[in-house]
Amino acid sequence: MSAPPARITIKDVAARAGVSKGAVSLAFNRRPGLSEATRERIFAAARELGWEPNLSARSLSNQRVDAVGLAICRPARLLGLEPFYMEFISGIESVLTEHSCSLLLRLVRDLDEEVALQARWWRGRQVAGSILVDFHEGDPRVPALKDLGLPAVAVGHPSLTGDLVSVWTDDATAVAQAVRYLAALGHRRIARVGGPLSLGHSGIRSASFASTMAELGLDEAQQIATGFAGEEGARATRTLLLSARRPTAILYDNDIMAVAGAAVAAEMGLSVPQDLSLLAWDDSQLCRLTHPTLSAMSHDVHGFGAEVARTLFAVLAGEEAVSHQVPTPALTPRGSTAPPPA
Repeated sequence: MSAPPARITIKDVAARAGVSKGAVSLAFNRRPGLSEATRERIFAAARELGWEPNLSARSLSNQRVDAVGLAICRPARLLGLEPFYMEFISGIESVLTEHSCSLLLRLVRDLDEEVALQARWWRGRQVAGSILVDFHEGDPRVPALKDLGLPAVAVGHPSLTGDLVSVWTDDATAVAQAVRYLAALGHRRIARVGGPLSLGHSGIRSASFASTMAELGLDEAQQIATGFAGEEGARATRTLLLSARRPTAILYDNDIMAVAGAAVAAEMGLSVPQDLSLLAWDDSQLCRLTHPTLSAMSHDVHGFGAEVARTLFAVLAGEEAVSHQVPTPALTPRGSTAPPPA
């Protein structure tokens, strides 16, 4: 295996341009004290070497990070309705405020667009670092950001995030707990409505659901992968309830889909939880506004976002930031789960 190429430094740029490191710093910080010819010679040397200034180090030397980036591959309409990201972003903002720092948020269509966006942000010195979410198997952002040298924190299981510092929840354990709880109530026909299988965390949840169902000797696991919108959750629920092997309990990957599932059950004349148990994921305010209130796999999404932001600042400060897990989502039983009908 060949050694990685040596990292280009400000010293290399200074040597190429025939100036001091201080002169390079003056040029890139747009400060006076250099002639335009010298400034242009420095910029040309930097371009030839493929060097960009380390914005995080520069900002932190002044005890200041101006902005961090967050790109999300979601339709704008869904992002505004999805409780998870609203809580997650509010947690990030709670930490950024302490540092007088802004969040640069963009919605993208796919991972390739995000890679290009992150490169523009970094090369244009718009961000000191980024938070990355919604990882896929073989995610192209992992090698791309390593090549860029952009400081980042990944929100995802280490099996998906490569060498990036990551913060994650143990979704596999949480899914297993949910299935075991429903089985303990007496359910044998348990279904799951999940997010797209292209998302790494959806794949982890799907595998855990199937293996736990098999381990407990329950009926063949029924799973439908769909989007996270309410109408998609409703469509998946309707499909399950019209099937020959109608489930007596359904686990959802977010709260919006679970609320939509409750509406479909009512539409079909089924009573929750007497005829059908529903179990949501995230436990936003939505779960406490329905009737009956929704049982959920609860976790502190606001605290999750705050911990991700704190980890990014540790990375930017050059501290020994390590990948770590936050508390696993835990069961909060409410009115939407009960033993199956006799």
